[in-house]
Amino acid sequence: MQLAVKSGQFENELTSDRRDLGQDPERALGRVVSCDGSRATIASTVSGMTRLGPDSWAVGRMISINLGSSRIVGLVYEMHAVNPVWDEAADNIVHVQVEMLGEVTESPEGRVRFQSGITTYPPIGSIAHRIRTGDLALVHDLGSRNGVAVGTLTQDSSIPATISIDDMLARHFALLGTTGVGKSSAVALLLRRAIAARSRLRVLILDPHNEYAGAFPDRALSIDAEGLDLPFWMFRLEEFGEIVFRGRAAFEEEADILREVVATARERYRGASQRNPMRDLNSSLLKRPLDAGIARREDGMGSATDMPTPYRIVDALAIIDELIGLHEMRWPRAALRSLKVRLETLHSDPRYQFMFARANMMETMAPVLAQIFRVPHHGRPITVFQLGGLPSEVVDAVASVLARLAFDLAMASQGTYEILLLCEEAHRYVPADQSLGFLPTRQAIARIAKEGRKYGAYLGVVTQRPGELDPTILSQCSTIFAMRLANEHDQQIIRAAISDASASTLKFLSSVGNREAIAFGEGVATTMRMRFADLAPHELPAMDIAIGVEGRREPGLEEMVRRMRG
Repeated sequence: MQLAVKSGQFENELTSDRRDLGQDPERALGRVVSCDGSRATIASTVSGMTRLGPDSWAVGRMISINLGSSRIVGLVYEMHAVNPVWDEAADNIVHVQVEMLGEVTESPEGRVRFQSGITTYPPIGSIAHRIRTGDLALVHDLGSRNGVAVGTLTQDSSIPATISIDDMLARHFALLGTTGVGKSSAVALLLRRAIAARSRLRVLILDPHNEYAGAFPDRALSIDAEGLDLPFWMFRLEEFGEIVFRGRAAFEEEADILREVVATARERYRGASQRNPMRDLNSSLLKRPLDAGIARREDGMGSATDMPTPYRIVDALAIIDELIGLHEMRWPRAALRSLKVRLETLHSDPRYQFMFARANMMETMAPVLAQIFRVPHHGRPITVFQLGGLPSEVVDAVASVLARLAFDLAMASQGTYEILLLCEEAHRYVPADQSLGFLPTRQAIARIAKEGRKYGAYLGVVTQRPGELDPTILSQCSTIFAMRLANEHDQQIIRAAISDASASTLKFLSSVGNREAIAFGEGVATTMRMRFADLAPHELPAMDIAIGVEGRREPGLEEMVRRMRG
């Protein structure tokens, strides 16, 4: 195929197309030779001996096509030489494939604006340019929305990459990327920008690797297993059962016994049965499980009597003993004794002291909520909840409690407290496989994703394996920061979940650099390839692990064993 423009004529026309003679004559790159509804092909020539500069044709860069009264903005996603043999002594014709994103228009008064979509398509022969800096900034301008800079554009580092914090939070967001690409530092940056822009915002980070404790030294409270107070009575029956039975399927009899024992222990704590304990046993414990007043709540999040009211483990154990001593056996003694052993073992295990040690010193949820959700925050609106120090069998239940409380507190505050729940390694809590994970945790997080916006409860999802994340949760996140993803299945999941992401843009997911991301959705003006800003060394996650290892004292074996035992 031959390019029907002579070199001299082409150069004269490109020079006359410049807005002023001070512009670089090399800004013009080629001409449109084909066009369909969304893409165009541009033909250009490259001298065989030319040393290509950074502003030459490059995949991932934006260009503009001049139509006189407007300029079409396009994204280069593919390029190839027409002749497969490169000629060092002559000009070589190249074809560049461009996806058309929108157009820049100028009003008679001189107002310039960018709009997505194409109203006028380029005719054959239209001239393609390197995009003007002003046009590139205009493409990513948020307009009347408040914008916060979180980095710079990859194509032009002089242009800030801005996002709308309001839209990013209100409609939830996700940050996806493989290990080692800078997800954690990007999360830390976004959270710092969010709390600076929203004074009422509280952030709760579910941190499974204990890496955020040092990322917010001036703005966060870090809670580990030793400093945590989460009384066992705040767990709903399903959540408490997950801990009691250690994630294994319990015998149906034991689960039913636990249900009645907990309900009766709550009644006894309130004093309803203190005058006549045996009458209470006869009136409530001897009933059938389905007749014990356990009614399902309308929201599907537990039972009407399964509310977080205090009770004592000693009362629960006493009730089991009383059941064992009844002449008319309601339950097999083996099942009763097995449940009692489980509760006693749990209560005496030092790893679970966060649930039992100070549980009955608190008769309300207020001190727990004040600590976890920073009410008042005293200048530290972020809570880093270190799940890494908890027993593995309790993590899902704790995550369920925290997600549920986040939604309930936001709803009870009627929007005066805005709460962002950030889930690191989110595929652990809401996996794509419905048979995996813990159902109450999935329900609590899904409730925030679906209904939280109405009450000021927001969700942030961070994962390195979006293919293992429930696509329903991902589809609720309207702003996506996609960092490098090498796995093809993960890339397909994003394409399927995000309807407005262009296929050509997502082709770059396997090759973006560290701390780079492709951002799209409600929180940005248009699909944007960006690089997150640098953080100060003391603001980086995992700083306590990243430095200081050389000079640390090596702990003794006994000390490490004590840590392992909690």
